[in-house]
Amino acid sequence: MAVGLEVLASNIASFLTGIAPVISIILIVLGGIAYGLSQTQPAEMRGKWQTAAIGMVIGGMVIAAIAGAANIIQEQSAGLLKPI
Repeated sequence: MAVGLEVLASNIASFLTGIAPVISIILIVLGGIAYGLSQTQPAEMRGKWQTAAIGMVIGGMVIAAIAGAANIIQEQSAGLLKPI
């Protein structure tokens, strides 16, 4: 049973590691488009659009940073579980 869970967790990790760069790029591009479109909105709506756009861009950058450092994070966290 434990081996099956390990394989499942490994498959999920591989899937997320593979899809994270795509999600990151999509968020950054959509954030840029939304920010550009916000400039065409009236002043009352512009702030909401800009806030959403900046959130998407920052979210894309955070996902890219985590995906880029995923192997380092995994190695460090695995080392924490080893007995001294």
